[in-house]
Amino acid sequence: MKKTALINLGCAKNLVDSEVMLGILDQKGYQISTDIKKADIIIINTCGFIKEARKESETAINKALKAKEGSKRRTKVVVAGCYVERSADELKKQFPEVDHWTGVKEFNLIDRILSDASFQRPEKCYLYDHKTPRFLSTPCSWAYLKISEGCSHKCSFCAIPQIKGSYQSRPVFSIKEEARLLADKGVKEINIISQDSTYYGHDLGLKNGLSVLLKELIRIKKLKWIRVLYTYPEEIHDSLLELLNEPKICSYLDCPFQHSNRGLLDQMKRGMDGARALAFLSDVRKKVPDIAFRTTLIVGFPGEKDQQFEELKKFVCEAKFDHLGVFTYSREKNTPCYGLGDPVSSETKKSRQRELMELQSEISLEKNQKYLGQIKEMVVEGRLDQDPSLLMGRTQSQAPEVDGVVFADTQQDRNDYSGQIKKIKVTGCDPYDLYAELIT
Repeated sequence: MKKTALINLGCAKNLVDSEVMLGILDQKGYQISTDIKKADIIIINTCGFIKEARKESETAINKALKAKEGSKRRTKVVVAGCYVERSADELKKQFPEVDHWTGVKEFNLIDRILSDASFQRPEKCYLYDHKTPRFLSTPCSWAYLKISEGCSHKCSFCAIPQIKGSYQSRPVFSIKEEARLLADKGVKEINIISQDSTYYGHDLGLKNGLSVLLKELIRIKKLKWIRVLYTYPEEIHDSLLELLNEPKICSYLDCPFQHSNRGLLDQMKRGMDGARALAFLSDVRKKVPDIAFRTTLIVGFPGEKDQQFEELKKFVCEAKFDHLGVFTYSREKNTPCYGLGDPVSSETKKSRQRELMELQSEISLEKNQKYLGQIKEMVVEGRLDQDPSLLMGRTQSQAPEVDGVVFADTQQDRNDYSGQIKKIKVTGCDPYDLYAELIT
């Protein structure tokens, strides 16, 4: 039985593709391993979105090749995913020792790739369905649920449409069936992911497709929490906001505003400027009082002077997001804004990134302090290895892997609550995490 180890890089959408590859190999009799030094097959699912992600992918490939060189097994190294789709020829020259290469169109054919079987490469990016095997790598309490693939937006800085093509929605019945299967396995929380979840169903002729989908998912009795990630603020309508007040739908929105300056946003080919975004945030907070907001911003975009950055800082202070991610601009070949160059220095970009995150740290601490003394629910991911008296989990205001967590003291209670939703009393906080006591 061949041992297979997989290194996943990049976003949650990549993770689902990795789980699909592992699920198919598991079904074919391969043994799944976490140790690349003992693996017969090492698969790296790469990210090719920005320069830093590509460097991380190259480091992982080198690590896998060193493990192959030092192994007594006839180890095979397979490199897959977005970076390969984007730059296969360059990668093959850089890493000739890699045994197999595959992009984003044939994740479901991984067993054929490993056996050197011939096949015709599909035209579109691969999108799985409810019948596709998945080897879940997340804690038993939660999972990602990918509802689409590709993107039809024209953001000038983004290479995703080149890599993955235009937007493809999964049918509602397929998504609902997968959610039901996950719930039957004990998954309490599903996190809906897409390049733009609010665009869901456009290609299927659905009006307010995300709302249609959520109404179906709410009906799954065993499912307790449904979280929507990756939304566009211009496409958030009242039908969706009404659903965010439903008990099963997490009061949480992930909206990437990217910047606040109108001129830069025009060059980015993005929508809401700071004034419109603040009005939007105010409106949503009135309609969904418990809402937690996450956004991502880009610093160092061509043309961002000190004045535009100061405007962005003011926007962050006024918007008071619960969670914030800040990217430094990465100039990407073949994107519409490539011709603008990269005039903002790397040092300036990193300085601005640090400055925004320091601002956000103060805001996040203020946000978390409002939870002190409150009774909340948390989905339990398990006990902390370093201190088994502490449960680790998340509230509805914390998305997995990108936001903070809850550490809950169980006192003398040593029961295994992994995969359950438990009540806690919040007793402390820092800018990112909450500290609590378990209420039995």
